[in-house]
Amino acid sequence: MISLIGKIYGINGPVVYISGNQGFKMGEMVLVGKDKLVGEVIGLTKDKTTVQVYEETSGLKPGDDVISTGSAISVTLAPGIISNIFDGIERPLLEVAKQSGAFISRGVNVDSLDMSKLWEVHITVKPGDRIYGGTIIAEVPETSAILHKSMVPPNVEGVVTRTAPDGKYTIHDTIVTFTDKNGIDRDLTLTQRWPIRIPRPISKRYASNRPLITGQRILDTLFPIAKGGTAAIPGGFGTGKTMSQHQLAKWSDADIIVYIGCGERGNEMTEVLEDFSKLVDPRSGNPLLARTTLIANTSNMPVAAREASIYTGITLAEYYRDMGYHVAIMADSTSRWAEALRELSGRLEEMPAEEGFPAYLASRLSAFYERAGFMQNLNGTEGSVSIIGAVSPQGGDFSEPVTQNTKRFVRCFWALDKSLAYARHFPAIQWLTSYSEYLNDLAPWYITNVGEDFIECRNQLLSLLTQESQLNEIVKLIGSDVLPDDQKLVLEIARVIRLGFVQQNAYHPSDTYVPLEKQLKMMRTILYLYSKAKQLIDMSMPMSILKEEDIFEKVISIKYEVPNNELHRFDDYITMIDAFYNRIITKNA
Repeated sequence: MISLIGKIYGINGPVVYISGNQGFKMGEMVLVGKDKLVGEVIGLTKDKTTVQVYEETSGLKPGDDVISTGSAISVTLAPGIISNIFDGIERPLLEVAKQSGAFISRGVNVDSLDMSKLWEVHITVKPGDRIYGGTIIAEVPETSAILHKSMVPPNVEGVVTRTAPDGKYTIHDTIVTFTDKNGIDRDLTLTQRWPIRIPRPISKRYASNRPLITGQRILDTLFPIAKGGTAAIPGGFGTGKTMSQHQLAKWSDADIIVYIGCGERGNEMTEVLEDFSKLVDPRSGNPLLARTTLIANTSNMPVAAREASIYTGITLAEYYRDMGYHVAIMADSTSRWAEALRELSGRLEEMPAEEGFPAYLASRLSAFYERAGFMQNLNGTEGSVSIIGAVSPQGGDFSEPVTQNTKRFVRCFWALDKSLAYARHFPAIQWLTSYSEYLNDLAPWYITNVGEDFIECRNQLLSLLTQESQLNEIVKLIGSDVLPDDQKLVLEIARVIRLGFVQQNAYHPSDTYVPLEKQLKMMRTILYLYSKAKQLIDMSMPMSILKEEDIFEKVISIKYEVPNNELHRFDDYITMIDAFYNRIITKNA
């Protein structure tokens, strides 16, 4: 029951103070002022209560009422989430726009989901069935791509006494009645609520032994991420963080994408919406938006709601994981979220740590990334939440606190390099500073499902790129002419790897997404060229003669010339390399 229990005595930006101990609870949602602005209790002492307000506080004054709701900041979980776009506290922006126009007005009050829409519901339980947390009680075709499985809320159990017939219902209509362990009859609808800061319960956490396949060669082959894994994409301005996340959202083999625009530019979120509404999911043929939900908290929205947005996003992801789906979260960017933490911490007059960030930055980051994982759910299904967080260090300085603390809690680090980006080499992931700790866990899967030599080929490619970096240091000092031919060959093959394999064109139909089988065949072809050219060098053939042929350029062009559905054409390139080898020997015999 809502009750008036406090009055404001102080205001500092989004932070509001209430004098005395009025009976509030930590983490409780409150309504502030005459506009009923949404807020959350974040501090309690015997003398005062501290509230952070998720909306603009202009116009509030001492003496205004603060109303208790009796519950924590929570999200509504029901059909209608997919294809929708919400702000940081799950208000649907399309409905908000109808009330207040292009900008969110203060105190706007809209339901998170459409309460009047009728959904086609198929009931999956019958009277006499025992139900418990996670039991699927109904199935609803939410979009053309996603079957929504409505579940019993965690920590609830009993025996079904009555079910509604299959048909059309709103999300608040009773569809199942059950008797709980206390003998009380209770109703279940398609809706449940869950506090955003509390992880949803699971039965078991699995090891990370299956890759999240992205179709991006540098990620799948060199620095793979597991389903249920965590990755960071740090990079300065213009290095391609957002574009990389767009590619992952479009092409990764996750069932559902949750895209969190946290403090980013409004035009970037507009681009995401426009792009995703036009794109077709290559796996199902459905619109990409039919398996995507967006959380938009742009840079001009209230800073406190930005802090809540990533928790809103991950709670939605956990809900769909509980249905047995594999969900990928794109958080763009956690740096803006950390800046919101810093601003709120400053308003609260907390002791600052490094670069003004609060001392609890690391624990907040770890709590966020720890909610990822490949899980067995309460209902026995398997699902995963993978988190890919962009980090925007000021000036591209990876030694700053957000990047360094993120690095502690993720197992995949895709470091974007501004020199590669300025050279128009995309994705601009620097292979010398990036790493994946999932490689050993995923190696058996790659060997079994792609090819026995996949990991070996991958290691050879990375070794050649590392050798190139070492040789380039020598070349800078004394030039390339003094290098022996075998080292010149390493430089040439490394160039083939960089341009023909690592670099990828997001706008080319054959290159924007590359299946693992093609990635392996590309590696084999490049390494076959290297072995044949090395044999020629060992026969004292000068590198200048080998470069007279255009074989290196032809191998670079494989990524464009061989479509994903014509992999038999790789045999032509092996034949071409053999012909090149024989020509050189015959010509110089």
